[in-house]
Amino acid sequence: MTKMKLAVLSGSVREGRYGPGIARWFTEQASTHGLFDLDVIDPADTALPAALPLAPELLMDVSGRSEEMRLLAGRLEAADAFAVVTPEYNHSYPAALKHLIDWHLTQWQAKPVALISYGGQGGGIRAAEHLRQVFGELHAVTIRNWLSFDQHWTRFEPDGRLTRDAEGAEAAAKALLDQLGWWSTALRQARRAVPYQAA
Repeated sequence: MTKMKLAVLSGSVREGRYGPGIARWFTEQASTHGLFDLDVIDPADTALPAALPLAPELLMDVSGRSEEMRLLAGRLEAADAFAVVTPEYNHSYPAALKHLIDWHLTQWQAKPVALISYGGQGGGIRAAEHLRQVFGELHAVTIRNWLSFDQHWTRFEPDGRLTRDAEGAEAAAKALLDQLGWWSTALRQARRAVPYQAA
């Protein structure tokens, strides 16, 4: 079976961020799992204008955007599934992540989303739950399993090496990827049978 393309979004642009390291750890788990081809997307790599277009129709048409923005939209469009790595800032997810999501209206539709959160004692759970509401509005399906890392600075080195409870985290990542694989397969088949906008 052809591998599915999994886009891994690293949600933080804060100085000294752990996000890219945790995303690197997750992509290693996904690579070992073997079901997905991987594409790591970092909001810090693409400058998105502060002001969104006036109408949804303008968000759907990416042809007039800069080459950099068109490439980003194309990478999201090509994905069969998404994994979002997010910290929790002030009981929610980062503004840069929301901005990237808001600039892309249709790329998420009828695709599954896995959530990997990190933060203080709560492990970023509130950020993940807020993202479930956002992706539901965008016609994406957030899967039930998720990963949560409380006090991530005691678990991860900045480069993404997991130094505490690695065995348990790897088992949880496999269960998440198994579930994401089922949803990815089912929804890709459905999109190919009937384009989602026509449903």
